[in-house]
Amino acid sequence: MIDIKGITAIILAAGMSTRMGRPKLLLPWKEKTILGAITSTLVEAGIQEIIVVIQAQQEQLYDHIKQLSIDFPVSPVFNDSFNSDDMLSSIRYGLKAIKPSNNAALITLGDQPQIQEDVVRLICYTYSQTNASIIIPSYHMKRGHPWLIQHTLWPQLIQLSHPSTPHDFLEQYKDEIYYVLVDNPSILQDIDTPEDYKNQKPSLT
Repeated sequence: MIDIKGITAIILAAGMSTRMGRPKLLLPWKEKTILGAITSTLVEAGIQEIIVVIQAQQEQLYDHIKQLSIDFPVSPVFNDSFNSDDMLSSIRYGLKAIKPSNNAALITLGDQPQIQEDVVRLICYTYSQTNASIIIPSYHMKRGHPWLIQHTLWPQLIQLSHPSTPHDFLEQYKDEIYYVLVDNPSILQDIDTPEDYKNQKPSLT
């Protein structure tokens, strides 16, 4: 495990799993849950602060985060103004909760358990070498997650509001983006439906 200082991971987890029909971040993934797998990967990559943005009514998820916090540097943050098409508000809440000593945020999807440790390390290493304002992984010319944003652009992102989206923000600051190329599609894969889960869930053997 490498030591990554100054970078906080923000896991966006405030969605209500409507298409899945049950709390998808609590579904089994190998010997963990989906959220547990993501958290474990981030920590193995060297991340030392993890914020999970949820809604107050997600009581099961809150309890699970508190359980994870026994072994991992993870804590919940409540998004009091979430709606289903407003990912930006969760990013804002996450950024505002970061320790003052940290200077970059790794925006991570809560339904992306196939996140790769090597990809997280590559993004963080690239930041340490380039000090780029925005770093995004790319697979076959497609942007993926997680992506990193340096603190110099946090105020600009925080001041945006619905109906603006993270995509709008990235288009506005596209000249600031440093792309890192990855050789697997994990950065594009998330789980929204029972079919997604069935198709992507790894075997225990």
